[in-house]
Amino acid sequence: MKKIIVTKKLPFDIEESFKDYDLIYNKSSEPLSEDELQKELFDADAIISMLSDKINDRILEKAGNLKVVANYAVGFNNIDVDYCSGKKIVVCNTPHVLTEATAELGFALMISAARRIVEADKFVRQDKFKGWEPTLFLGQGLQNRTLGIYGFGKIGQTLGNFARNFKMNVIYSSRSRKRHEENLIDAQYVTFEHLLEKSDFLVVTAPLNTSTRHRFTTNEFEKMKSSSVFINLGRGEIVRESDLAEALENGNISYAGLDVYEFEPSVNKKLLSMDNVILLPHIGSATVTARKEMAKLCVQSVKEVLEKNNLPWNAVNKNFIVDK
Repeated sequence: MKKIIVTKKLPFDIEESFKDYDLIYNKSSEPLSEDELQKELFDADAIISMLSDKINDRILEKAGNLKVVANYAVGFNNIDVDYCSGKKIVVCNTPHVLTEATAELGFALMISAARRIVEADKFVRQDKFKGWEPTLFLGQGLQNRTLGIYGFGKIGQTLGNFARNFKMNVIYSSRSRKRHEENLIDAQYVTFEHLLEKSDFLVVTAPLNTSTRHRFTTNEFEKMKSSSVFINLGRGEIVRESDLAEALENGNISYAGLDVYEFEPSVNKKLLSMDNVILLPHIGSATVTARKEMAKLCVQSVKEVLEKNNLPWNAVNKNFIVDK
């Protein structure tokens, strides 16, 4: 009987899906430690991992039976993909099924920051509301403002489409120009410098890699409008968090909304004390529909490899698994 590890409880009937397998299913709120993962992976055929699991070479070196790692996320920077490819271990992610949910959250952060919704809610709860005032919690509108998107993948494109419906101007900067996609939503490809200087709302949707790590530091924040709103939906390490806190404190930018963090789950203590930043616990894809579809795709990916010996369409290292 083939052995499968699922490192966290998922909103899906995992036990029914893997009823014919030896299933190691961690339903605890506590993550598996590196030692526990290494022990269970020793004779495992597959693992469904979370973004918080570090699937590195130390974890994998004794996993002699492992054939597939299905990551419950669209990102996979928590996995040593090169090591897996060398061992002919298929690595899969969950693209497309979380696009709308994540873009929706990004837009929610934009509106919440622009209209100071969290501040206003806190104000009422503290019994400070004494009646309507003409200058109470004045914020920004979205219409005719410029949305700048850093990283123009599916999430960025969907966010841009939402923005067009709010009559916003959309500009983007990414590793390569995407003419077809930009034409669909009337977006404009610009340089990174132009993105910094012209964006009223700058949203990060890029993946983490060597070129995006710490792409936003003091140098970048100083080039942005003092009235601008900065949103990070991508990866925490794209932003140097201490520099962001300083930029907010100094008025280099006006507001921020974060769903990911540089040293996740730790959050910069200065940010925790600020009213002009909205902090969310990495819930970009957290809708019932999206999370179920992500689990379903992970299950399908595992079975495609173990039962059919096929490469799933969502394998991120398919070009290196030459024998599949």
